[in-house]
Amino acid sequence: MTDGLGQPGEFPFTRGVYRDMYRSRLWTMRQYAGFGTAEESNRRYRYLLSQGTTGLSVAFDLPTQMGYDSDHPMAAGEVGRVGVAVSSLADMETLFREIPLQDVSTSMTINSTAAILLALYALVARRQGADTSKLSGTIQNDILKEYIARGTYIYPPRPAMRIITDVFAWAGREMPDWNTISISGYHIREAGSTATQELAFTFANAIAYIDAALQAGLPVDSFAPRLSFFFNSHNDFLEEVAKFRAARRIYAHLMRDRFHACDQRSWMLRFHVQTAGSTLTAQQPDVNIVRTALQALAAVLGGAQSLHTNSRDEALALPTEESARIALRTQQIIAYESGVTNTVDPVGGSRHIEALTDSIEQGVMEYLKRIDNLGGTLRAIETGYIQNEVQTAAYTYQREVESGQRIVVGVNRFQREEDHRVPTFRLDPALERAQIDSLRHVRASRSQSAVETALAALEQAARGGANLMPPILEAADAYATVGEISDRLRAVFGEYRER
Repeated sequence: MTDGLGQPGEFPFTRGVYRDMYRSRLWTMRQYAGFGTAEESNRRYRYLLSQGTTGLSVAFDLPTQMGYDSDHPMAAGEVGRVGVAVSSLADMETLFREIPLQDVSTSMTINSTAAILLALYALVARRQGADTSKLSGTIQNDILKEYIARGTYIYPPRPAMRIITDVFAWAGREMPDWNTISISGYHIREAGSTATQELAFTFANAIAYIDAALQAGLPVDSFAPRLSFFFNSHNDFLEEVAKFRAARRIYAHLMRDRFHACDQRSWMLRFHVQTAGSTLTAQQPDVNIVRTALQALAAVLGGAQSLHTNSRDEALALPTEESARIALRTQQIIAYESGVTNTVDPVGGSRHIEALTDSIEQGVMEYLKRIDNLGGTLRAIETGYIQNEVQTAAYTYQREVESGQRIVVGVNRFQREEDHRVPTFRLDPALERAQIDSLRHVRASRSQSAVETALAALEQAARGGANLMPPILEAADAYATVGEISDRLRAVFGEYRER
């Protein structure tokens, strides 16, 4: 049954990017967390590490994601709500206090301000005495999917692409072990896309990033080995397993045949998976543990390199410590008790899995051809083609739920009268005031002239063609804030407004 499939660790990597897969090394168990102030989040990170998490994954609040400081009028009521508030280097120093960055892998889910947050991370590592060339981790840095599905963009697409390629070039020299982008299908799927659309639009974005880097003069093999991806694991178990296998094969052919990459590492699709938050329900929240377990198992059978499992209270609030621990234990049970890690690609050769893999690949390639014919990804985004495809799929799904054609346990079938809910996490409103006070103390205690000099140099670089990372680092090192740095770039690039 496996004739023609190839072997794990060999092109086109349908069966896995490494020969032994989990038999020699498990996936990274990376729990996504962050809330309130840096001090509060630091305590949660140290707790997760003590419980067996093998990598950190940082959630930032909306003001940080959008380039606003915690005391900006637009930030009111949102500070620390969906992630940790980071307004300056002082916050980043607190966030990773007593966590040696050279010894831990960190993923940061940040896009419009990714270059700034990467600079802050590198500066904290230097202050710890770490060799930044040895740091490992990922920044999401995927701005195109923000225009498609999520909306936390600042600048228009083309200058935003310039910032991303500047990060590629700088990190290639200074942080060679760091993944400089995590091209994300996760949020596209959360917005309502199908599995095939998730892959198609993610790879369309990847093509745009690679084209931009090539146009900036970067050889493909100088940055492609550090590209990584971020996918969703949804409810259709077998489809999800096949989706991950198809993704590897599609990407291997794209990199070798379209972009003529020669380094085998450039052909290898390495990806993080998060279970599907949009599938979790406020009704009967304990049932979400079962959904998450099935989705996590699909990611493992599909060959993920790292995994986050959502908590049962996802639809209600930020996770409590107990919910976060159960989510982590779900991964540990799969890893150490289920037996699925003893065999490489245990589903390989299944008639149904292989047929699904072929079908998804065919659908993805048809979408990519259509996007090429439209003039490429940026054009497809600017005309609204991709957004419309996702919205249509989401509408179709919702109609199926409302009509009862698609069953969601506890929502449109098997309901029960709720007599209790799981305890939920509640954010102390005083944390916003504490964050604002801390930020104002930073501004009062820094050298204003040093900040202004650094920001002026950043603006000059933005108006010219110089790489933006060195002046961003200089400004961040002087304790210029995320908002101040973003505002200087806004002054040059403007802000994007969706048509």
